[in-house]
Amino acid sequence: MKHSKISCHLICIIAFCSFHISPLLSYENNDGCPGNLKLIQQLNSVLTEAIVHDGFSPPVASRIYAYCNVAGYESVYFTDSTFLTLSGQLNGFALREETAGQFKLLNSDVALITAFCNTAVEFVYRDFILQQFQDSVLKSYKLCLNENAFNQSVRYGEELSKQIVAWAAGDGYRETRNLPKFRPKDTPESWKPTPPMYGDAAEPWWMKIRPFVLDSSGVFRVKDPIPFSTEKSSDFYRQALATLNAKNQSDSEQTRIATFWDCNPQKTNVKGHLMFTTRQLTPGGHWMGVAGTACGMKKLSLAETAETYALTSIAIADGFINCWHEKYRTDLIRPETYINLYIDKLWRPMLETPLFPEHPSGHSVISAAASEVLTAKLGENFAFTDSTEIAFGQGVRSFSNFEQAADEAAISRVYGGIHYPHACNEGIMLGEKIGRLVLEKIKTRK
Repeated sequence: MKHSKISCHLICIIAFCSFHISPLLSYENNDGCPGNLKLIQQLNSVLTEAIVHDGFSPPVASRIYAYCNVAGYESVYFTDSTFLTLSGQLNGFALREETAGQFKLLNSDVALITAFCNTAVEFVYRDFILQQFQDSVLKSYKLCLNENAFNQSVRYGEELSKQIVAWAAGDGYRETRNLPKFRPKDTPESWKPTPPMYGDAAEPWWMKIRPFVLDSSGVFRVKDPIPFSTEKSSDFYRQALATLNAKNQSDSEQTRIATFWDCNPQKTNVKGHLMFTTRQLTPGGHWMGVAGTACGMKKLSLAETAETYALTSIAIADGFINCWHEKYRTDLIRPETYINLYIDKLWRPMLETPLFPEHPSGHSVISAAASEVLTAKLGENFAFTDSTEIAFGQGVRSFSNFEQAADEAAISRVYGGIHYPHACNEGIMLGEKIGRLVLEKIKTRK
């Protein structure tokens, strides 16, 4: 897919609301127990609620979504004989083989709920959100299944989850928790902490996390940033002016676009001497919501939905790993810092500048990566209405395809005043490569 290029000439406090859980869309299992085609969407909505409450950074949230949705896929793929396991296809992932006879005893919904929730509670702090959902939903299945089938399905989900969690424990995440903080360089072109928090750079060691399909965290390189300069005739200065003007001259539509795709998980609010944060979706959480909307519109089977969620989450997770490698390799100053130092010391962006280096734009990377996967699975002309931000005080936006949504997510960072156009262009191209590689490397169908 070719995404549109961003031109250099581009001129609230939200209370958290629980996510809406879709009503049952029933089908009949071979054991006579009603199934729920929207179960994976429900599970991801509950997981998103926990992630938002916990305030995880975008890279950390992407890791959680990926492991949970791999668990979800592995618990239901066998319901369709045309699907293949991910075991042996993802880096370091090898499940112990189960006998075919066990599959006949399994209720896929019960296995899915157990595997997904048991995996999720190992990654989030507010595990009670998942546990309450799990306990509530499993009660209805226990009433209609015979005891042996129910217990076997639960045990299968538990065993699957244990193997997924053990696999995740070897990805380097724990080790990165004890590595030193990032120390900003004392050079004019390098990243500096930004207002209002002036906090430490987020996840400076994320490139050490084991990718899901990439051979290494830096397998794809973006073009280096435009050479730094403070000269008014320079290309770099013009990039900064483009960001400044895009924010200063933004109309109501551009403002809506910027706020709709904000996706800052811990938004800082300053009221006089009072400073506090409110919680929002991460960029990955937003795109997981898009995936759920699209799967529901398409009325995909349980296995097809699990496939779409797993591939999308893996593309997003690897997108963050590669993107973070490039962010800290290039270590570029943010527009807000540059503009305040060299153009207008009082200027402020529309959105809060995230606390990590500039190049490339992370939202652009993962939006393009998710767009590639969703387009491949659901079609190039899949029109949809994105309602994921309703719970956070935003309205809805409609798109003619996933590429259009990804392009809008990218340009939103320029409208919001937090990225140069060049960083968004490079992010789109990086995300496209990652999405295509995920689709090439992972075979989910026979």
